[in-house]
Amino acid sequence: MHRILDLLANAFPVWVLAACGVALVEPAAFTWFRGDAIVVALAFIMLGMGVTLTVDDFVRLARRPVPVVVGFAAQFVIMPALGWLVAMLFRLDTPFALGIILVACCPGGTASNVVTFIARADVALSVLMTTCTTLAAVILTPLLVKLLAGRLVEVDAVALFLSTLQVVVIPVVVGVLVNRFLPAAVRATQPFAPLVSVILIALVCASIIGQNAAAVRTSGVWLLAAVTTLHAGGFALGRLVGLVIGYPPAVGRAIAIEVGMQNSGLGVVLAQRHFPADPLAAVPCAISSVVHSVLGSALAGWWRLRRDPTDERVTSR
Repeated sequence: MHRILDLLANAFPVWVLAACGVALVEPAAFTWFRGDAIVVALAFIMLGMGVTLTVDDFVRLARRPVPVVVGFAAQFVIMPALGWLVAMLFRLDTPFALGIILVACCPGGTASNVVTFIARADVALSVLMTTCTTLAAVILTPLLVKLLAGRLVEVDAVALFLSTLQVVVIPVVVGVLVNRFLPAAVRATQPFAPLVSVILIALVCASIIGQNAAAVRTSGVWLLAAVTTLHAGGFALGRLVGLVIGYPPAVGRAIAIEVGMQNSGLGVVLAQRHFPADPLAAVPCAISSVVHSVLGSALAGWWRLRRDPTDERVTSR
């Protein structure tokens, strides 16, 4: 049973891609899932991430901080810069440019941990990087969006800060506490949690695509190219960082995956809450979820096949 659940969860790019494809043709199949439901879904996903964390994870971070710091810096330097550059080079309309920049300024996504596992890279490092970028996003995401997109639209950094705190940090902290004080409940639900998160991600992305189906069909190819360029650049430059520093393949690949995969769901929620005058701003975030999932899974499969026998599976000690 557990193996079947794992297989279904690991196929998350397929489910997201399929749901978004249906939403383009039949928007009503997913547009019922909107508003507060999307916020609750993201909070649940972040809660699921929180229950996988323990105090020991933070102890490991204190003992081995340098790779985490390097990955953290790469995440919040490479992706925001790429987001702004892609928006300018592709000459995207203001809502789409805002969406690209917004998702580029979001922290690493929880799906990166699954992809890192598939790639036989450093899973512990991936989890720690996701945790650190997620917590720091409370401050850095609003500031970076204000800096890079402030010339396009008015950005309320304080409101973005409060939303990020609400839908990211609080659920993660609650998850850590649940893991600490209710371990039996965590063990009982953990086999099902990844698949539930995948279903929720698919619903969120398909809802956004469905709500803006006409606009996506009109500018879909150009926008898809822009989002693909963003994430492909993130994977490539993230891997380059590891190569330049000379990290082992398992560490370098974990950094590349973490940099290339964003928390697109957070981008969707922030776009809908804070840029209602530009509803299309959420579209690049939804497309991002599909693109980085497909690219990340393909890259992980390639690395898994080409794995050097000397690679270490876990190096975060």
